[in-house]
Amino acid sequence: QVQLVESGGGLVQAGGSLRLSCAASGSDGRIGAMGWYRQAPGQPRDLVAAITSGGSTNYDDSVKGRFTISRDNAKNTVYLQMNSLEPEDTAIYYCHAEVADPFTPPVKYHYWGQGTQVTVSS
Repeated sequence: QVQLVESGGGLVQAGGSLRLSCAASGSDGRIGAMGWYRQAPGQPRDLVAAITSGGSTNYDDSVKGRFTISRDNAKNTVYLQMNSLEPEDTAIYYCHAEVADPFTPPVKYHYWGQGTQVTVSS
């Protein structure tokens, strides 16, 4: 069973920085793309940033130039460095991972972390 464990959320003042981490276990080297989503109260869960196993990245326009996603494939860990944080970044941040089926690799399963709260005060 694949598990994603997040850490690094918290309370920070506007303009500050936080670094989120998400470690995956139980994937046996079958992890593909990983990413971070966020959900503010009353809002849908939206993509923040994603990274493929080869290192290609994409970002939501609202975080480009401020956030950086990276991963350590040896540790099955994805990171989100968040700089110049704004109150609008306040949300629960969720880690996501695609994991290939061990017998039918084109089939992908989606896993989520439990979420970590990020609060940015003005």
